[in-house]
Amino acid sequence: MGTLPRSAPRRYGIGLVVLALAATACTSGGGDGPAGEPVPDTDAAVLTITPENGTEAVAPNTPITVSTEDGAISEVVVAQVVPDQAEEDVSPFEMTGTLNEEGTEWTSDWNLAPGAQVTVTATAEDGAGGTSELVHEFTTEAAVPGQRLEVAYNYPTSGDTVGVGMPIVVGFDLPVTNKAAVENSMKVVSEQGVAGSWRWLDDKTAAFRTEERWEPYQEVAVELRLAGVEASDGIYGVQDRHLRFEVGRELLVDMNVPDHEAVVTIDGEEVRTIPVSNGDGTSNFSTTSSGVHVLMERHETLLMDSDTVDLPAGRDGYSTEVRYAIRTSNSGEFFHEASYNGNIGSANTSNGCTNMRLDDAEWFFENTLTGDIVETTGTDRVKEWYNGWGYWQLSWDEWLSESATGEPQVTDGTDPPRSPHGGE
Repeated sequence: MGTLPRSAPRRYGIGLVVLALAATACTSGGGDGPAGEPVPDTDAAVLTITPENGTEAVAPNTPITVSTEDGAISEVVVAQVVPDQAEEDVSPFEMTGTLNEEGTEWTSDWNLAPGAQVTVTATAEDGAGGTSELVHEFTTEAAVPGQRLEVAYNYPTSGDTVGVGMPIVVGFDLPVTNKAAVENSMKVVSEQGVAGSWRWLDDKTAAFRTEERWEPYQEVAVELRLAGVEASDGIYGVQDRHLRFEVGRELLVDMNVPDHEAVVTIDGEEVRTIPVSNGDGTSNFSTTSSGVHVLMERHETLLMDSDTVDLPAGRDGYSTEVRYAIRTSNSGEFFHEASYNGNIGSANTSNGCTNMRLDDAEWFFENTLTGDIVETTGTDRVKEWYNGWGYWQLSWDEWLSESATGEPQVTDGTDPPRSPHGGE
């Protein structure tokens, strides 16, 4: 997908190919001297690159800058090679940079891979059409064992098709203290751009939610450009990742608990009314929570065991195997088959889950997606925003206020709001 500049109209990318070039400056445009050698063009553009040629152990989050005072930069190519590591294992992306309006200064947009051999080849043109080239080679500091930030898990995963309420959740293997730098290294791009924001659930987990629900029928890409980001003091990301998923049709479930039914609509058309039995309400635990739920993990068969929610069997507890179970919270709420419940459609007698008959449960399981929305009303227990994927319980301003940057990220291809090179 296209990458737009942060603040200027031109941007140049890189290829991930090793360039066996010497660190020299060349010019063209002059005539031949008496001995047939080129005559230097005194008006040629003079280029400067930082880091300096030959520098070793450059911090990976150091920006590359290229400048010229006597012409305009026409191309910058950055090649990164990490010894004993395949190019695709380092990054699936090209390095891009931002060129100022005058065309005289270029700055890299993203961090560099740790432990890399870096070659920067810059070309500039002078007013007479001559070209100058400068090549710098340097190495970056390696990320040492125990201080290498990696992605431990992510939702959704590449290839998934999800509902319009789906968040993007990224979990890391190490705590992150430079949260703004990491946020600004994670870019979300959708075919239909919308404002969104990351929010940190804890020091190892960040979640992305859009201001409004995703528009259906579109592709979303997540660029985790984490290689070289300083996540905490001396701890660097070591690998970039690229995730792609599809947002499917808009399926919404409207469930008013006292009505004993769940009404399913797809793209605005009512497709099924499902008789249900919800929580009996005799305790907070056994009360189905009201609010916006997002369908989470799915199990064709699942042992519903109250031990997992600190309610031992034998003391109002239970241990029952059910079919077609879909989680809606982390506090034990599921939609699932409950053929043993004779009150489905007439009374609320469950332990807090939404019970369905077998045929309805099978239909619900086969026709819903992770990320579909269930709006539940009619009880005095309000779903907590942090309980499962209850993120739609917060207003957009409340969600955005806990972003480390405090600014929205627009998913139209625009880069994150700040540079990933620095910290907060």
